[in-house]
Amino acid sequence: MAAQGWLTPRRRSATARSVLAGEAAAEAARKTSQQLEQEREEEAAAAQAEPAEPEFPVAGDTRAAAFFDLDNTVMQGAAIFHFGRGLYKRKFFQRRELARFAWAQVWFRLAGVEDPEHMQEARDSALSIVKGHRVSELMSIGEEIYDEYMADRIWPGTRALAQAHLDAGQKVWLVTAAPVETATIIARRLGLTGALGTVAESVDGVYTGKLVGELLHGPAKAEAVRALATAEGLDLTRCAAYSDSHNDIPMLSLVGHPYAVNPDTKLRRHARERDWRLRDYRTGRKAAKVGIPAAAGVGALAGGTAAALALHRRRR
Repeated sequence: MAAQGWLTPRRRSATARSVLAGEAAAEAARKTSQQLEQEREEEAAAAQAEPAEPEFPVAGDTRAAAFFDLDNTVMQGAAIFHFGRGLYKRKFFQRRELARFAWAQVWFRLAGVEDPEHMQEARDSALSIVKGHRVSELMSIGEEIYDEYMADRIWPGTRALAQAHLDAGQKVWLVTAAPVETATIIARRLGLTGALGTVAESVDGVYTGKLVGELLHGPAKAEAVRALATAEGLDLTRCAAYSDSHNDIPMLSLVGHPYAVNPDTKLRRHARERDWRLRDYRTGRKAAKVGIPAAAGVGALAGGTAAALALHRRRR
């Protein structure tokens, strides 16, 4: 009996402690639950009180538009080069002229930037080639050239950016030094609004071999965007612009939403300094900078590229 009496109080004490622990845990759980619920309500109220940053592009903002550079922003390589390839295939000119186009493209891919001297040569070559031809003829050929050399060179990522603006109900324009006829074909094929490009003079529908003004390049692009914005009633602070080249910093600086897409070194640095948004859709920056055009294996272009390199060595 003594042993039984010694055990009983302890059992009762242990049971009492268990009850106390359980009740305390239940009470703590209730308080914690109430506290968490209160915190959630406060967070929800704070979220409602603070205005959320609007999505971009803003749907229904018809005073906003988007402006896209073409070469290496929307499309891999230079449009004028691909156009030149198509004209060469159709015997518009000889291999010497192709060499000029090819060398400009090689430089563009090696250096990752546009060279004014090469652009001038490409311009002069293109003008001499189309002189005396009808605008309608070149437009028809341009449609064929797009299918042959350009359609599979569109960057899907940049295309998606343009589509986002279109889906938001905004106009989307190409802005390029390429001939306006070529740019218009590309814009139409991509479902964009239109294109700003270099205008070649024509009389009675026939090219004269001269330009109206100068190449739409660098500051000229900014002037074109500013003029179009005025005509369209756009608010440039609500617009976006996209480019790969530091030459387009004047255009990018005009808008409230500048994007550096597949940027060259100077533009990348400039964009980072100003906290501009960056997008790079190249699989590898080094490959993109040093890669020779994919079609360089084609006989005509290979010969033209070799001739261009030889021509450059002779000049040096």
